[in-house]
Amino acid sequence: MRKVFQEELKSVHDDLVEIARLVAAALEKAVESFKSADVDLAQEVIAEDARIDFRQTALDERAIDILALQGPVASDLRTIVGSLRMSASLERMGDLARHIAQLARLRYPESAIPVQLERTFARMAELDQQIITDLTTLLESHDLALVAKIQGANAEIDDLHAGVFRAIADASWTGSPALAVDAALASRYFERFADHGVSVSRKVSYLVTGEWDGDMTSN
Repeated sequence: MRKVFQEELKSVHDDLVEIARLVAAALEKAVESFKSADVDLAQEVIAEDARIDFRQTALDERAIDILALQGPVASDLRTIVGSLRMSASLERMGDLARHIAQLARLRYPESAIPVQLERTFARMAELDQQIITDLTTLLESHDLALVAKIQGANAEIDDLHAGVFRAIADASWTGSPALAVDAALASRYFERFADHGVSVSRKVSYLVTGEWDGDMTSN
């Protein structure tokens, strides 16, 4: 019976990793559609978000069945509850990638990126892609050195996010109101993607160490 239980726990873990991989693929396509105003690629991201939603629902149902049928205690219970929370964050990251693609589709054939903010958004995208890559590895390996790396990338994104709002509020801003709104929304999507990545990384840390990060409850 214990062997079956451990196999079920491993299945939940494997599903988390697979969802993270799907999110990474979605973000990569969303970023490319955003940069190049590729409406076909944007539509692909939007359509494929349902796969992430389906995988999250399946994981949650499996986890709830384990809670109901196996009565796990201590560390096993922590793992299952943590997995439920992490799957929700990963699903939200997939939604944010979809939102970025939707912006690209909305402004097609024009670009949703103001020229003066191209470098900023390129860096935000690069950092988010680094975060989801590191997060996938963290979920697979439980290498806690990656937690600090993810948090560092998030801190840089926070600074860039603040810079976007300063830019569109500055008197020198020459973009249209619609472009300002696009920039604000896109920046928020990239920033929240990183926040959810930090949240998942902290939960992995908790599962490994049994100790809460002091800021964990804020994410």
